[in-house]
Amino acid sequence: MGENAKGVGLFGLIGLVVSSCIGSGVFALTGQLANVAAPGSALIAWVVCGLGFLFLALSLANLGAKRPDVEGIYQYASEGFGPFAGFLSGWGYWLSAWLGNVGFATMVAQVFGSLMPGVFATETGDPNIAAIVCVSVFLWLITFLVINGVESAAFLNAVVMVVKVVSILLFILFCIISFNAGIFTADFWGTMERNAVVMAANGVELGDVATQVTNCILIMMWVFIGIEGATVMSKRAAKKSEVGTATILGLVVLLVLYIGASILPYGVMDYADLVAAPKPATITVFDAMAPGWGGTFISIAIIISVLGSWLSFTMLPAETSSGMSDDHLLPASWNKMNAKNAPQMALIIVGACTQVFLIIAFTAADAYTFAISMCTVTIVITWAFAAAYQVKYSAEQHDVKNLVFGVIALVFQVVGVLFTGWGFLLLACLGYVPGFFFYLKGRKEGGAKGLSQGEKVACVVITILGIISIPLTAVGIIPVF
Repeated sequence: MGENAKGVGLFGLIGLVVSSCIGSGVFALTGQLANVAAPGSALIAWVVCGLGFLFLALSLANLGAKRPDVEGIYQYASEGFGPFAGFLSGWGYWLSAWLGNVGFATMVAQVFGSLMPGVFATETGDPNIAAIVCVSVFLWLITFLVINGVESAAFLNAVVMVVKVVSILLFILFCIISFNAGIFTADFWGTMERNAVVMAANGVELGDVATQVTNCILIMMWVFIGIEGATVMSKRAAKKSEVGTATILGLVVLLVLYIGASILPYGVMDYADLVAAPKPATITVFDAMAPGWGGTFISIAIIISVLGSWLSFTMLPAETSSGMSDDHLLPASWNKMNAKNAPQMALIIVGACTQVFLIIAFTAADAYTFAISMCTVTIVITWAFAAAYQVKYSAEQHDVKNLVFGVIALVFQVVGVLFTGWGFLLLACLGYVPGFFFYLKGRKEGGAKGLSQGEKVACVVITILGIISIPLTAVGIIPVF
């Protein structure tokens, strides 16, 4: 029962998890973590995140196996808590997907600035107007390609996957060869010298170990976007029993790659040089280990990797909005297909939103961190609803083990965002405001008379929270500019 001899095997499912998660984040981890934590604290944060995402992965695997009829991760919210919850989950996933594109664009701009500082970077090393124009051209070229049906280019995705993994493994290998235990263990917990270094570079201290761990969490959560990959494909698995195994093994592979790429550089370069390295710091580290070619090699690998992920993340929001349109959570026009069977209107909306937010992001103090933080807090909404449905479904089935898994996953997602990204979550509320009008139109097209009283109250509360974020951002409480 439930077996499909011609379906996706265990190795293919593991590859799906790994390829779905690896994008630009792994290449940025080196510098991002160095600026907020010492190696000991970063390792603790990896353990916390690894366990949190393990329980989320197990929850998604359980739901995928027991509710294969549910298509689209946002539908868990609809099934468990009604259409408005489905909209909140789906709109969060939609926001997250194209906000991820903003992150990819800023990463490409940073790499261009590293390769050609006189052309694509300011005197301070930040991307300039030329970089913004260049990545904007990439944005619309990719949008045009997807509109014209290039989304089925499986060969391209395979090539990109190989480039990602090989370049990361090569970077880790060089780090192992160049590793200096003395540099790595000096002020391992960041309570003395490292605090002074970060204070001199950024004007803030690392803080105690708990503070450092907390500051790592949101950065780390970004690189696990896509952990639901095997679960989404569970109905195509050769053995549904392998979905959970594949998710766990995929998570282990990711942790090995992520920890190796982010922790080993602490023992390769002096900490002050690591903190001061231009973004992404991986380029500087590899160039130090392999002078003359290392920086260029990893720069090209990053561009190929990011463009591949950018292509996928252009399709994701369009696919999500199409499904939501079918469920009358968005207007039918969002699912209108062109001659190439692509949701053209949805793709153009995604492109326009990405373009506007891309310009806004480049006014931020750290455009990449701002973009990925917004991307992460919005997808956490989707993950949290899925975990909540796991709790509800398991309680109904009297499945204590999966009930516990769901509770841990839900607590991790909610606490992680509230402690590390509450300000960005308030900003994300602004992104829901226009969505309410589309939701109302979609519901009316589906035969509903309008919003229920509870939905109206929820819309007002979310709108107020979004408005509150504006003055908080202006005065610097929410650290954007």
